[in-house]
Amino acid sequence: MIKSELLAPAGSYSKLLTAFHFGADTVYVGGKSFSLRTFADNFTLDELSQAVKTAHSLGKKVYVTANIFAKNHDFLALEEYFKYLYEINVDAVIVSDPGVVYLAKKVAPNLAIHLSTQANTTNKYSVKFWSEIGVSRVILARELSLKEIAEIKDFSPETELETFVHGAMCISYSGRCLLSDYLDGRSSNRGACVQSCRWKYEVRALNPTNKETGWLPLEEDEKGSFIFNSKDLNMLAHLSEMERAGVSSFKIEGRMKSGYYLATVINAYRRFMDGENLSLSQDELQRVAHREYTTAYAFGENNQTVNYSDSQSKGDYKYIADVLGYENGYALVEMRNRFKKGESLEVLSPDNNFQKSFLADEIYDSKNEITNDCKLVQERYKIKCPYPLKAGDFLRRKV
Repeated sequence: MIKSELLAPAGSYSKLLTAFHFGADTVYVGGKSFSLRTFADNFTLDELSQAVKTAHSLGKKVYVTANIFAKNHDFLALEEYFKYLYEINVDAVIVSDPGVVYLAKKVAPNLAIHLSTQANTTNKYSVKFWSEIGVSRVILARELSLKEIAEIKDFSPETELETFVHGAMCISYSGRCLLSDYLDGRSSNRGACVQSCRWKYEVRALNPTNKETGWLPLEEDEKGSFIFNSKDLNMLAHLSEMERAGVSSFKIEGRMKSGYYLATVINAYRRFMDGENLSLSQDELQRVAHREYTTAYAFGENNQTVNYSDSQSKGDYKYIADVLGYENGYALVEMRNRFKKGESLEVLSPDNNFQKSFLADEIYDSKNEITNDCKLVQERYKIKCPYPLKAGDFLRRKV
């Protein structure tokens, strides 16, 4: 059994419910302002309050991100924001800017502060500094090795350490990127990243003889070249080593990812942390869209972290439907991708129905008319199913 916290992203209230349904101990969320994922749905003030109430009723926690690099005009609103977060009993706020840390300590002194990975904390003296001014947890830079993490924990044992274990990796040092702002005018460090590192790049050259310019092919293979496109992090097989190094919270990336993606990844990590077979969880992580996996810098320098071949590979399974309920032998589902009578569907669930399959032999549409082809997105269907599925489960099929 692995005891560290499993911390999952929640870009919306529905994804928060998905994260808890599939076994996350805690979620991190963003409000409508001050978060580095402004393109996620994010939470209104009322939704943040409801999120905290829901989490606490389940014995879970909510951390709120306010990790932009702030400017002078941000602070008046930030002051009111931190007071509100304290009033609704948020479990911690995640910040990166020293000025924001100062403000939070001033206006909400009992609000727990976690230092974002954006702060580039790479050494034990920085961790000790942040601890001494009241930061209870440091989310370490992604470039650290397990050896370095262990040294930090030995030097500052009173400080909780959090690290990313799964998901997309930024090509820039701890996410501090200027590419998006330079190419598209949208600042990554203000929450508006367009993921320009995932684009395919070409080279423009000047002919010194005739002074003409032209595009030259830059090809790793026939698909082109993705020279800034990082592989995805996957530390599933090394969680025990991370825990021994002093990591008390395992963080999954993905506030912009779908609920189905979150369910798959959280479920895989939860099952392995609770003692199930490693290969089962490793296989599960192949079933969802991802780039080639890497352990990044956990075991030292690594020059094989760039995913040259494509922007993102597809998983082995396609997301078919959300399960809304189960009654009298029928699963009520909301369709997400087309499926037909006779196809084999597989269950994604946190309970014993996990990975069980059944044939969709009897299907009714929302008019209670039998159908052989489910092709209307978000249409609700009833499917005869031998397993008592639960609201929050998903259906998928092999590609």
